[in-house]
Amino acid sequence: MNASPRNALDRMLEATIVGSFSRIGETSRRSLQQWAPFHRVEGRVVVITGATSGIGQAAAAELAGLGARIHFLARDRGRAEHARQHIMRSNPNAFVDFTIADLNDLRSVCAFGDAVLARYPSVDVLIHNAGALHQEYGLSADGFEQTVATHVLAPHELTSRLLPALREATDARVITVSSGGMYSQAFDATTIEMGRDKYDGVKAYARAKRAQVALNGARTHREQEVESHSTIAFRVMHPGWVATPGVEHGLPTFARVMRPLLRTPAQGADTIVWLATEPDIEQSDHGIWLDRTLRWEHKVPWTRREGDHEAAWQWCVRRLEAISS
Repeated sequence: MNASPRNALDRMLEATIVGSFSRIGETSRRSLQQWAPFHRVEGRVVVITGATSGIGQAAAAELAGLGARIHFLARDRGRAEHARQHIMRSNPNAFVDFTIADLNDLRSVCAFGDAVLARYPSVDVLIHNAGALHQEYGLSADGFEQTVATHVLAPHELTSRLLPALREATDARVITVSSGGMYSQAFDATTIEMGRDKYDGVKAYARAKRAQVALNGARTHREQEVESHSTIAFRVMHPGWVATPGVEHGLPTFARVMRPLLRTPAQGADTIVWLATEPDIEQSDHGIWLDRTLRWEHKVPWTRREGDHEAAWQWCVRRLEAISS
């Protein structure tokens, strides 16, 4: 099949949402586009959050099997050791290690970053995968709404902390795992951090995921300005609708109704692994990747805001400065 019919069918899937985000989209595109096997990445250092279950664990296992050295962050030592053993079960000769840290505590995030810098002269891939949809309002150790803390501020701080090691790599990648839920929200600095009285967990999650996309564009632009010869590629993706413990806990009704159409964690992780291993991928400060294809940031016009990338960056800087002072 030539490129034009393939593209037309892909656009048809994208327009349906369900056909695109469900396992139908992944299996159809894999067949239509004849996805190539992943490239091996012997010895490349991959730092990943959220690898104790679900999509992150599937990505870590696949990358370990491709020869990468895996180092992941986890809050609980028991779960971390269990995840390490699971990853190595299929890859007994792989290098897999972890550090205990908490994304809801910026001091812990900084300590994790420092530990990585002390251990690895260069970091080839940083994957921000950890996340959760909280039905109840809560605060992080630093006093931020916990959804914003985990999905926005902690990844921003960790990326900044690891920039020296990423710049030492010859072809570094920073991959942020967002969500299709962000398509329902615009970035708005006045509403990104919800208060207790009007808290809506689904909306808070979607807004945080929109912020991730906007920050990715801002980070790409700023890195090019600061380091004109930088080889770091910043990319944001969404894995589609995946059957994970997080979805079952955060969206139980959705998980129950959509179960036959949900992707497996390995299907959700495919584009993460592809972005981490494929040698030549187009670079852009706009867009979000799904099923190995760069797609629009916005599906509806009311989510478009002029300068939202810079607005997200400045909001993040102000919030982090507030806690520092």
